[in-house]
Amino acid sequence: MFRKFKDKWNIKSNLQLIIILIVFSVTGSAALVVRKFVFNLVGIQPETSLFIKVPLYIAVLFPAYQILLLIIGTLIGQFQFFYAFQKKSLAFLKFGNKKKG
Repeated sequence: MFRKFKDKWNIKSNLQLIIILIVFSVTGSAALVVRKFVFNLVGIQPETSLFIKVPLYIAVLFPAYQILLLIIGTLIGQFQFFYAFQKKSLAFLKFGNKKKG
């Protein structure tokens, strides 16, 4: 299984792969902390309608995750990987640079 990730992401060592996977997991947890903070700040309660919670959840979580991924990846020394990863991900979602030609 690790071989597929290493080949797909052009990673040379198992240590780098483990570091990258740890960054993904820490970033996910940190994004949920940000979501909780924002929900408390805005006053979202458990009884708040899902029609309000779900769009706000997406609006907070998506950018928070992207920003935190770059920050945490940079702190761990993997900025190049995560910057390239985000460019590919955002281009796939049509947010990033579009290839012309």
